[in-house]
Amino acid sequence: MKLIRYGKAGAEKTGVIYNGKRLDVSGFASNFDEAFFESDGLAQLKEYVATGHGQLPVVSEDERLGCPVGRPSKIVCIGLNYADHARETNAPTPSEPIIFFKSTTAITGPNDDVIIPKGSQKTDWEVELAVLIGKKASYVTEAEAQTYIGGYLLHNDVSEREFQLERNGTWDKGKGCDTFAPLGPYLVTPDEIEDVNNLRLWLSVNGKMMQDGTTANLIFNIPYLIAYISRFMTLLPGDIISTGTPAGVGLGFKPPVYLNPGDVVELGIDGLGTQKQTLRAYNQ
Repeated sequence: MKLIRYGKAGAEKTGVIYNGKRLDVSGFASNFDEAFFESDGLAQLKEYVATGHGQLPVVSEDERLGCPVGRPSKIVCIGLNYADHARETNAPTPSEPIIFFKSTTAITGPNDDVIIPKGSQKTDWEVELAVLIGKKASYVTEAEAQTYIGGYLLHNDVSEREFQLERNGTWDKGKGCDTFAPLGPYLVTPDEIEDVNNLRLWLSVNGKMMQDGTTANLIFNIPYLIAYISRFMTLLPGDIISTGTPAGVGLGFKPPVYLNPGDVVELGIDGLGTQKQTLRAYNQ
């Protein structure tokens, strides 16, 4: 099952993609948020759509898609989780997962403009596989972690490298700027992904391929990450874990390559759809 949220930013309605059509399910669920996932909403929605899809309103393909998940309590990100990416940034391969956060105010739709922050000279791209937590997770074992997964989605972990690496403190200040977390186009439930450990993920800038990797090269796999993170914090239904990016980010080029107003970024992951963003200057 593929879940979407569509409509104007801040006023999205819920929907699903069923037999290739976008269907409105706002009569069943007003939002795909913590309360929805906590109340076994995914299983109930699947039954609702299976039995009543013929009566559900069709959503126009022209409708804007927002992030498929209502405001999560947190976005937990993993840094340097591909060995080739660690090498290109001259960083050692981590012995434990590197954790940082993206602010939830950074969330935007998959095809919305990305805003280059005021004063930015080093805005960068990162295609990533994101995982949605389907139920409350605390001190989860790696063996049971799979049962806590509600779905998967595509994430562009947009990053401002000066803010992240040259302004002291944690990485968070270069990760949480407005529009720096395009998510979607849809949330895909685990039953639709045959092998999450062997998905191609790619990203291009102005038609030039920059990243072309596979989740087979993750250093720390998804069950390990869920178990590891849940030792340090409770993961709530609807929370998102972004699992890291392969080589090919702008920071890794010699000299580095960064995004400018008017640039077009496209990205995708097998089975999780594609995104397309145009870069725009702050207050443009």
